[in-house]
Amino acid sequence: MILIFSDFHFTGPYSGAMQAAVLRHAGKNAGIVNLMLDAPDRDPMRSAYLLASLRREFGVGDIGLCVVDPGVGSARRAVVAQCDGAFFVGPDNGLFEMVIRRAQNVRLWQIDWEPEGASASFHGRDIFGPVAGMLAANTDFARHELAVDARFADARNWPDDLAEVIYIDGYGNAMTGQRANMVLASAPVLTVGDLEIGRARTFSDVPAGHAFWYENSFGLVEIAVNGGRADQLPGLGIGSKVNWTGAT
Repeated sequence: MILIFSDFHFTGPYSGAMQAAVLRHAGKNAGIVNLMLDAPDRDPMRSAYLLASLRREFGVGDIGLCVVDPGVGSARRAVVAQCDGAFFVGPDNGLFEMVIRRAQNVRLWQIDWEPEGASASFHGRDIFGPVAGMLAANTDFARHELAVDARFADARNWPDDLAEVIYIDGYGNAMTGQRANMVLASAPVLTVGDLEIGRARTFSDVPAGHAFWYENSFGLVEIAVNGGRADQLPGLGIGSKVNWTGAT
């Protein structure tokens, strides 16, 4: 499968044009999945933690076409990362940092292929989409291998877990970049701003209208309200820092 992770959204021409470019190179029967099209807007850092949380959706040989690329057209490199048998195609701007860091076996290539007349501002359609298609079709393209340590340097200073809200889903639930299994069992209360929020297993374990945090289906700490919207809680939004304290 070719799984698309981007901040392009469903509206506008960008997602469709990129998928068309994939199919031209992979063949019309290629399996394409829109895994996430509303990744954090022009934010490779927050997107990196979300992409890593979705790693379980990629099987060996699957291809992630991953485009969150505010530096498109600049000197940033175009890369392919192979992580434990799955491929990730996109910009070398830290987007793959957490996937790489959590993998056992990693290889990294710089993409040297570029079609004549490629747009300076739409590498998703003109470079990344075609390369993903060529990988799916087992078609060779110009590339050269890089040392894994040669990847985007700034990202190597990012924390292993990002203890802040990084995404609000359509239900108003607030995902963080913190893996739930990294939170100490002795720290069951999450604090965000002036709010103190206890842990629950799932929505039905708390009364309607009650706020709680839980391990979501992708393994991240998520703040939710049973029957309501966590993004309406005071002081809670993208970038809100979260901490944990002991039972009170």
